[in-house]
Amino acid sequence: MKAILYICHGTRIKEGAQQAADFIRETMPLIDAPIQEICYLELSKPSIEEGLKTCVEKGATEVVAIPFLLLTAGHAKKDIPEELANAAQHYPGLLIRYGRPLGVHDHIVEVLVERMQKAAPIHSDAAVLLVGRGSSDPATKEDFAEIRHLFKEKTKLSNVYLGYMAACEPAFEDALRQAAAENPKQLFVVPYLLFTGVLTKQMQRAVKKVETAGEVYLCQHLGYDPIISQILAERVKEACLEEPICFPS
Repeated sequence: MKAILYICHGTRIKEGAQQAADFIRETMPLIDAPIQEICYLELSKPSIEEGLKTCVEKGATEVVAIPFLLLTAGHAKKDIPEELANAAQHYPGLLIRYGRPLGVHDHIVEVLVERMQKAAPIHSDAAVLLVGRGSSDPATKEDFAEIRHLFKEKTKLSNVYLGYMAACEPAFEDALRQAAAENPKQLFVVPYLLFTGVLTKQMQRAVKKVETAGEVYLCQHLGYDPIISQILAERVKEACLEEPICFPS
């Protein structure tokens, strides 16, 4: 019997973990699998080990593990596979297939633009600061540069800055000051984050302090959107076709 195990990042903010779970439950009807469970890499419960155990207890003989993350970085490449390997040792013979994160996708750019439009009508000379989580993995900056390219193509805006909340340069607050120093009439701060959490709280505090002549709009994080739900469903269907991972027993 097949199970889908959705693996979220996790957060100290209970609201963020709940948003992730609610999002996935909205997506579950798009997936043809009798068992679908949610777990977290860190900071929230249930853990990956607990999630895998629940799948097996419900009768799963095959588990498709999906990292519900925006980009492919250290968590998706190393941390989650290691946790899966540790948990899988208890279930010799269990087939595990591993999917990929949402990744760089032009349809997610459409959601970013919608978040801006909800904040204010977008002028042709608006400045934008796209804010990512950040990672020590160089692929994160490469992916984010591609996202900026897609974003600029979509919006035709020229002043698009990048900033990161951790582990990458430029740091968010430095990028915010740089963008604000140009005194644009509109500055949209757009979180490239799935859910609320500690990082969104930090952004809120920094935006309140920024000094600039124009208007500054902190847009909503990506959150639930049918477009992203469809992409998640695509990732599940792709992963169902992957070769199983062979963990040592």
